[in-house]
Amino acid sequence: MTNLFDLTGKTCLLTGASKGIGKSMAIALAQHGGTVIISSRKIDVLKKTAEEINETIGEERVFPVAANAGRKDELENLVNAARQLSGKIDVLICNAGVNPHYGPMSDISDEAYDKTMATNVKSNHWLCQMVAPDMVDRGGGSIMITSSVGAFEPSLNLGTYDISKLAVIGLVRNLAAEYGPQKIRVNAICPAIIKTDFARALWENPEILKSALTGTPQNRIGEPDELGGAAVFLASAAGSYVNGHTIVVDGGTTV
Repeated sequence: MTNLFDLTGKTCLLTGASKGIGKSMAIALAQHGGTVIISSRKIDVLKKTAEEINETIGEERVFPVAANAGRKDELENLVNAARQLSGKIDVLICNAGVNPHYGPMSDISDEAYDKTMATNVKSNHWLCQMVAPDMVDRGGGSIMITSSVGAFEPSLNLGTYDISKLAVIGLVRNLAAEYGPQKIRVNAICPAIIKTDFARALWENPEILKSALTGTPQNRIGEPDELGGAAVFLASAAGSYVNGHTIVVDGGTTV
């Protein structure tokens, strides 16, 4: 037996967690003992997800709280609700993200550009500042922000989205340097194309899918469940000396 991946007694807060990657991370954290507060905009979907995970683990340790990640007041309410449900926060995963524009950057509206940057970057900055005091009081903690392998190269159709994900990596590095002395670790998780509803427009496009398959040594795209392990690793003692880095989960695409 080992406690290397044990999250018993840890309070974990996840945004964008009603389905897809976020849901898989929530399942993995709960399976390893964590109490998990999941959030997204729609409470009905959240409740269904929480019930499903609680049934799987045989305990009620997953709780739904609706919040729009792009609104500061709702994030404040989310953090307060998490504290009321399970105490101070030990693990934060900022997984919520948007991509309202597909196409050249020259065609993007100001509204879509601002929404992308606000939700994918600024909201994560807000949430980290809200939660960090809890982790300081608890003697440390782990923060993860979902980025993307799109951060590593230009795109003719996902340019603004990819820029926001590159900004996330910059945010992670700086927060890791600032929070490191307080024993708070901050890392990014960078998936490639994962078979989720969010990425459906990509993996349902035959040309994009073919390119993804031929460019990946494993010759397949990823499944949501394959992100859970990275979250548990970074949240637990197993990742205690990993700070300021990007964990790439892409089947070898970037090599």
